Amino acid sequence: MVDEVTVRKAAETAWTVYRVAHPDIDVQDSRRCLLERYLHRRREERESDAEELASFGIAYLHQLPEDEC
Repeated sequence: MVDEVTVRKAAETAWTVYRVAHPDIDVQDSRRCLLERYLHRRREERESDAEELASFGIAYLHQLPEDEC
C-alpha cells in the first residue's frame, strides 16, 4: 500500500523546488498531476522515503518536454 503522506510530502517538495527554478510555471500546471502519478508509481515499485521520492520527482519534472504540458 502506498503511504499517501510520504508521496504528498515528496510531491510538494519536488514541485516547490521545480517552481523556484521555473517561476513562470503556474501552480496548477498539468505537470503537478503528472508528478504525483509518477511518485505514486515509484513508491509502489519500491520503498522510498520522502526525500528520495522528491529527488526522483525533481529529475522527472526536468525531463518532461515543456511543449507537451
